[in-house]
Amino acid sequence: MTIPGVRQVMPLVEGQAMASMPHLAVAGLVRGMREEDVKSLRLVAGNIRFGSLDGFDRQEGVVIGTRLANSLRVNAGDMVTLITPRGPTTPFGTAPRIKRYKVTAVFEMGMSEYDRTMIFMPLVEAQRYFSKGDAVDVLEVIVEDPERVSEQVAAMKQAGIPSLHFADWRQRNESFFTVLEVERNMMFIILSVIVVVAAFNIISGLIMLVKDKGREIGILRTMGASKGAIMRVFLITGASIGVVGTLAGAALGVLFCWKIDEVRQFVAWLTNTNLFNPEIYYLTRLPADINAHTTGVIVIMALVLSVLATLYPSWRASRLDPVEALRYQ
Repeated sequence: MTIPGVRQVMPLVEGQAMASMPHLAVAGLVRGMREEDVKSLRLVAGNIRFGSLDGFDRQEGVVIGTRLANSLRVNAGDMVTLITPRGPTTPFGTAPRIKRYKVTAVFEMGMSEYDRTMIFMPLVEAQRYFSKGDAVDVLEVIVEDPERVSEQVAAMKQAGIPSLHFADWRQRNESFFTVLEVERNMMFIILSVIVVVAAFNIISGLIMLVKDKGREIGILRTMGASKGAIMRVFLITGASIGVVGTLAGAALGVLFCWKIDEVRQFVAWLTNTNLFNPEIYYLTRLPADINAHTTGVIVIMALVLSVLATLYPSWRASRLDPVEALRYQ
């Protein structure tokens, strides 16, 4: 049965292992995969720092992340020992399995947790190492639109075996994405407050302009200008300030997000501080995703508020009595 939206299905063997060197041992997650499946992962295949994925299936080697390689002080071509408690069964119990592997490639995915723990191994070798025979632990499904993964999961539950367990990327990284969602909501609230404060600045500026231009308003009224004409003058003045400011701010914001990591590196160099510690944020680079819908909502809200902010000062200007405006002139 074909499920719409599913791009690829990859069989995996997963298991915990200890990556060991004479001076250090680090826990890791071994993922047994086929060569074509590893190469299809853009975050891995597109970020190989040392070595190569060519001939991955034909070699008894492993591919590890940069942070794990740095911890073990190894590079492509070096040997690393993997230790797992899920070894052969003996009369005295289960013995740990210890085997040395060559590091064929080193990747940098960008997420420190993955770069520190992930170990890729050929699928057949992983089945032998974990004594799986011809079986696999996981079927990893790649979908066309990750934001609509719940629809594909529901379709797979209907078409699959009832005893299968499904877990999508949101569930496996729930705490991380919950934090991001909270931060995004808070940033939206902060931006909204900034826009409201800017709208009050437009109101106060126009009110001061009306008071300062009282004589000119009185002259225009005595020359025959209607209340509507006076109101339009100040309405256009205030709205132009809001429109120009909003569009300029949106352009600068998009440019800032586009080059956010370069800005972070410059500020870190300028202040000699680590502004985005991977140990805290789990990312080695500062990512930025320009969401067209969210950006559009903020721009429209700013434009609407800037126009609304001009209504009261414009109304005050139109209601100004020319006699009172010219009495002391």
